[in-house]
Amino acid sequence: MKDLVIVGWGAAGFAALIKANQLGLKPTIIGYGPIGGTCVNVGCIPSKRALRIGELYSIASRVLGERTYPDFGEAFEDVKDLVENLRKRKYEDVLASYDAEVIEGKARFVSPGAVKVNGEIVEARKFIIATGSSPKVPEIRGLKEAGFWTNSEALYPDREVDSLAVIGGRAQALEFAQMYRRLGVDVAVLQRSKVLLPDWEPEVSLLAERVLGDEGVYVFTNVEVREVRRSAGSKVIVTNRGEIEAEEILLAAGRKPNVDLNLEAAGVELGPNGGVKVNDDLSTANPNVYAAGDVIGEPMLESLAGYEGSIAAENALTGSRKSINRKLAPQVIFTQPNIARVGSVEGYEVGSLESRVVWLSELPKASILGDERGLVKMTIERETKRIASVQMIAENAGDVIAEAALAIKHGLTIDDIIEVVHPFPTVAESLRLAALSFYVDVSRLSCCV
Repeated sequence: MKDLVIVGWGAAGFAALIKANQLGLKPTIIGYGPIGGTCVNVGCIPSKRALRIGELYSIASRVLGERTYPDFGEAFEDVKDLVENLRKRKYEDVLASYDAEVIEGKARFVSPGAVKVNGEIVEARKFIIATGSSPKVPEIRGLKEAGFWTNSEALYPDREVDSLAVIGGRAQALEFAQMYRRLGVDVAVLQRSKVLLPDWEPEVSLLAERVLGDEGVYVFTNVEVREVRRSAGSKVIVTNRGEIEAEEILLAAGRKPNVDLNLEAAGVELGPNGGVKVNDDLSTANPNVYAAGDVIGEPMLESLAGYEGSIAAENALTGSRKSINRKLAPQVIFTQPNIARVGSVEGYEVGSLESRVVWLSELPKASILGDERGLVKMTIERETKRIASVQMIAENAGDVIAEAALAIKHGLTIDDIIEVVHPFPTVAESLRLAALSFYVDVSRLSCCV
């Protein structure tokens, strides 16, 4: 009988393993596919490296006054090299440094306290499900016959393409659209919703669309994809707004939790989002089974998965009831400039909130960087002045948003932000300007006020 079996060896699974060792226990971890899961192999790491390569060439083009593109094949070879390096250093070598039993194979529950893997039954007192997620494939007539890419194929392309149609919106669609455009590929984004980022603030969504448009990406919203067919070496997408032809199609329609584990046998229930249904302490309907990461459902974030994996292991092994507020996890779209947010305006009474928008043209650092496209929208509780939500588009917004997350988590007010001296000139100063904007017209302030 094992003390703890972790199913999945991505971010959540590794965090659970490490926490178990810190608590003095040797866990069993069962994994299938490349070690490290989505992020290091076909997610965060390779995509951000490819984006960085394009970013450097974009900056060079701006300085030289002439548009230049990286070599397509060399760019993705660089991506592949980085992935192999980090997978070894941050997963293979890390795993070898801990005390754990490692089983490679697909696990399926056979009872509330046992899984079957490679034909063997493995029993345990506690389980953590950390199997991650996979790309959603929408039901579109002719799509499977015509063929398509997911994030995996787009990060390790078997050929260079001249044009790409991205079906979907949100983070993945925006990142891959900018990535491929900066590799010299003609790109079109087909978004079903009326706006590009439907669950973000409208100012953010509109500016994000402008950012892509400035790069030459064609953005089509309110699009219903009805059919896909092959045509003389390319693919034709039939929509309610006409036909679009591209050499390849990238699906960026979201991801679905990997729940093909015979969960019924374990007494584990699924939630309305298709993910494993968990309580505040990450336990499931079976009190001896916990879940963490993408398998729970949105938001699917590497940082959140790791944090949840650690909490799930601690709760499972010690009986503690630690919880996590998923709304406090910052979300970042790593385009250039970054698009980031944290907090929520849900649950507040009508009229109890107040918002301000500060444009980055008021930020000296943006002028220094040569890109004033951006904004910070801050929402506060009118009575207490506590910060409820921050959304922003800015260079390095993915780094800056952490300060906002800390402020919201600890109930800080705009006065608390104002009273902190922010380094100048930095993008971080934009949060202080946003806080000041509730009192004064920031366009009438000098530097370093």
